[in-house]
Amino acid sequence: MQYLPNIIFVLLLIVGVGFFVKNISKLKRNIFLGKESSINDNKSQRWKNMAKIALGQSKMVVRPIAGFLHIIVYVGFVIINIEVLEIILDGIFGTHRMFSVLGGLYSFLIASFEVLALLVIIAVVVFWIRRNVIRLKRFFKPEMTGWPKNDGNLILYIELVLMFLFLTMNAVDYQLQQMGAEHYAKAGSFPISSFIAPLFENLSISTLIVIERTAWWLHIAGILFFLNYLYYSKHLHILLAFPNTYYGKLTPKGQFKNLQSVTDEVRMMMDPDADPYAEPAEDAAVPDKFGASDVQDLSWVQLLNAYTCTECGRCTSECPANQTGKKLSPRKIMMDTRDRLEEVGKNIDENNGEFKDDGKQLLNDYISPEELWACTSCNACVEACPISIDPLSIIMDMRQYLVMEQSAAPTDLNNMMGNIENNGAPWPFNQMDRLNWSKES
Repeated sequence: MQYLPNIIFVLLLIVGVGFFVKNISKLKRNIFLGKESSINDNKSQRWKNMAKIALGQSKMVVRPIAGFLHIIVYVGFVIINIEVLEIILDGIFGTHRMFSVLGGLYSFLIASFEVLALLVIIAVVVFWIRRNVIRLKRFFKPEMTGWPKNDGNLILYIELVLMFLFLTMNAVDYQLQQMGAEHYAKAGSFPISSFIAPLFENLSISTLIVIERTAWWLHIAGILFFLNYLYYSKHLHILLAFPNTYYGKLTPKGQFKNLQSVTDEVRMMMDPDADPYAEPAEDAAVPDKFGASDVQDLSWVQLLNAYTCTECGRCTSECPANQTGKKLSPRKIMMDTRDRLEEVGKNIDENNGEFKDDGKQLLNDYISPEELWACTSCNACVEACPISIDPLSIIMDMRQYLVMEQSAAPTDLNNMMGNIENNGAPWPFNQMDRLNWSKES
């Protein structure tokens, strides 16, 4: 019985980490359902971007209040969870505050953790007020209903509970240290929880131990729950912001890539030795379709973008189309892409690793042509995103499919493209008549 708590802890740890690894492997599988995209250029700049944007939160502080509060929560939550290492080792070996041998450094660390925990609580409360009392407009767009809305609040509650459990655990531990309880040698500095400790001073040692152990177990169980909750939450960006910013676009935002298939066709047209009537080789690959109509047609980087989306709504709040009442919301584009990708992933899971046509696709079933054609391609959404997500690339790929595969462009665009083809200009005038205006008196 002496080792029963250790055994239970190890089993809990294995189950929690096991589910996390399973979800991460599923996440990786889903992302790589996208087309291959080789990104090996300018590695030094990519590392700098990752350090500056993902780690340094440089784009968050464009909006100072939200940015500062987010940095507090991010830094506090990450640093405080360094103590998880001590909790894990204590749980496995049955020790208590194993790192207390560090002496003064340990006291400094615990004190820092507590101050950060208090700051996290304050920041989370402010975030909750902004979301539920002030009701910022970008949190109440049409796509932010149901789970997306609840997820935003639920994560705040989880963070509050974890911070309060951490401070409660320390407060009771501090009280037990003051009472000279066995196995609770004086260790650490508790500048915040020491103010909470008087709430427990009239309780017996046995009761205090029960409270301390309960808070300890709930804290580690809560962290493991949070770890697995990430997969189902917008807070995957805690993990994915780093690869997403590393693989972010380095070329100018207004620069679009050429379709290789179109480039090859043009080269063949310009090659005097090419035979336009030659049959393709027997082993020639089936040509890819132009653009994208479903998630499998997008690149894996675009699918990584979708999973990384924080649903913060900065992109939508900056979008001129959305501001003028159009249906387009760049945030919804990313959310729809992720939702469709999840649906495809479940289809594969249910069919022994093989995708079976479900009669759905990203285009029309999730994202309408009206949304796509509302985009002005101004890149405001790309510029606004704090973690280098590119909704415009998905919009443009789906537009390409509409134009080049379905000839489904709006009438004005079809007229313009017809004029370019026939007249060499967007206007409906013969080239011979183009300078007639200069002869008018």
